[in-house]
Amino acid sequence: MYSINFKFEEKDKNAKLIENCPIDDSILEIAIKNNIHLHHNCGGVSACSTCHIYLEKGENFVEELSDKEEDFIDRARNPKLTSRLSCQCVLLEGSGVIEVTIPDQSLIHGE
Repeated sequence: MYSINFKFEEKDKNAKLIENCPIDDSILEIAIKNNIHLHHNCGGVSACSTCHIYLEKGENFVEELSDKEEDFIDRARNPKLTSRLSCQCVLLEGSGVIEVTIPDQSLIHGE
């Protein structure tokens, strides 16, 4: 099982630690299940970039970056070297601590 520490660029939001995150769930699914707002206009099928996150720690605990995901990250707002799509960050077998920063989503329209 994993622990995920969600941090936010938006200053009015406090960090939230989610423990006992099950394998085979994506970071997006875990956020949704725990009432953490994270846009996902395409429904989590890697067809947009609205669920863009910064994966600060734990990249070895999730599926590797695919070419398709990398193409959509290029379209995200303010991409960095740690950028990922949360819908594609599926937790692998194992356990550990993952740290995620959710970029400012105040300018994104949709779900």
